[in-house]
Amino acid sequence: MNKCIFLDRDGVLNEDRPDYVYKVEDFIIPDGVPEALRLLKQAGYMLIVITNQAGIAKGLYSRDDVMTCYNYLQEQCGQLIDAIYYCPHHPKYDTESLTRKPGSLLLEKAMAKYNIEPDVSWMIGDALRDMQAGRRVGVRTIRITHDAATSDEYDGHAANLLEASRFVLDYAA
Repeated sequence: MNKCIFLDRDGVLNEDRPDYVYKVEDFIIPDGVPEALRLLKQAGYMLIVITNQAGIAKGLYSRDDVMTCYNYLQEQCGQLIDAIYYCPHHPKYDTESLTRKPGSLLLEKAMAKYNIEPDVSWMIGDALRDMQAGRRVGVRTIRITHDAATSDEYDGHAANLLEASRFVLDYAA
């Protein structure tokens, strides 16, 4: 069995913005992201991106745009990420889908394919829907937020991915 860190994309691996991030020139990787990924990888975690990409359903960008940004992220972070799973759907534009977070089907697919053990795995995201998807499959959750208040909706919180990675590593120690 493998241990894994599931990572939301926008707001965790790159800066989020009010509109959609689908061009490399708008794909800004925050300080600390490459280091965080290295620390987690060195600790033996698989790294898998789980992201909603509703802009595809809305006709704003393509699947190729998503993969171009992913490939850029990989280049900038040393090819440390093992896989990306994305949901191209939005219920108001094409269809309801269990792959769209807070649904957990993308996590379930990755867990089955890579033989991932939920008891030693985590979901790191910036939205409650990320936490809900993680909880549905039995992994621990960390929310990227600047709100220091704790919540029973997630297991921990951090200001950024580097802080979240240290939380995971301290927890596992």
